[in-house]
Amino acid sequence: MAGEIPLTLAGCKSLEIVDFSSNNLSGALNDAITKWSNLRYLSLARNKFDGALPSWLFTFEAIEAMDLSSNKFSSFIPDGNFNISLKFNNGGEDDPIPTKEPLVAMRNPGIEVSVIVAGSNDLNFKFDLSSAVGIDLSDNLLDGEIPVGLFGLQGLEYLNLSYNSLDGQIPSLEKMRSLMALDLSHNLLSGQIPANISSLRHLTLLNLSYNGFTGLVPMKQGYWRFPGAFSGNPGLCVESSVEGCQTASLPAVPGKTFAEEMEEGRISVWVFCISTLVSFYFGIVGIFCSARARNYILQTKV
Repeated sequence: MAGEIPLTLAGCKSLEIVDFSSNNLSGALNDAITKWSNLRYLSLARNKFDGALPSWLFTFEAIEAMDLSSNKFSSFIPDGNFNISLKFNNGGEDDPIPTKEPLVAMRNPGIEVSVIVAGSNDLNFKFDLSSAVGIDLSDNLLDGEIPVGLFGLQGLEYLNLSYNSLDGQIPSLEKMRSLMALDLSHNLLSGQIPANISSLRHLTLLNLSYNGFTGLVPMKQGYWRFPGAFSGNPGLCVESSVEGCQTASLPAVPGKTFAEEMEEGRISVWVFCISTLVSFYFGIVGIFCSARARNYILQTKV
């Protein structure tokens, strides 16, 4: 599929899930998308879209996940309208862990979901849609500062802005109480690492590598839960009771990226399934190869 998103799709107002990823779509985003008022998941990843991100991009009330990674979007991330999405803002400090109803139940006859998947025969999505609420704008040409409003979304679970040219300081993270994964690596960000990152209880993936951060990385605040997350920042140093600040102590290995985390998750599931089947197979073979076990089974049947 090539060219721009067809304007005729503006009439499909009931669409909830749209996946145009891994095609040859190009040009700027047109207003056809704004007509999808029920949109919950949008993926335009790995295409050739360019131009500035439109101001209406975050105006979908039902949106839960948005993936615009690996395109050629440029200019700044539009500020404002972040509070419109109910899911992006549905989070709280007292939540034990972010939970929500599954986004898609394709095999449940009681649920009807309108879906467009272009260029693929399978409904394969990059993220686990049943548990993820987030935004991926990675691998584009975006610049400027990160909007403060983007870091005020209490329901956001993952945010990937890596591989852009974003500059300035990281906004305060104190409101992002549901955040599980944050990747800001390979940008031009500067200033000090926010002290409140370590207070995010659900955060399991952090990558701030290859930026221009400076100052102290305090060990006592739990930063070392994320090995390699701060590499490639020559101005950073590690808190030390002996020498005060040690630059050489920062790990040289960069932190994990979203792609690596997702790949490891898929591999672990496959390893478990394969090992279970192999164990079952050899267990059955072992039983029937044992004369004592075979005689016991035959006697039981008689």
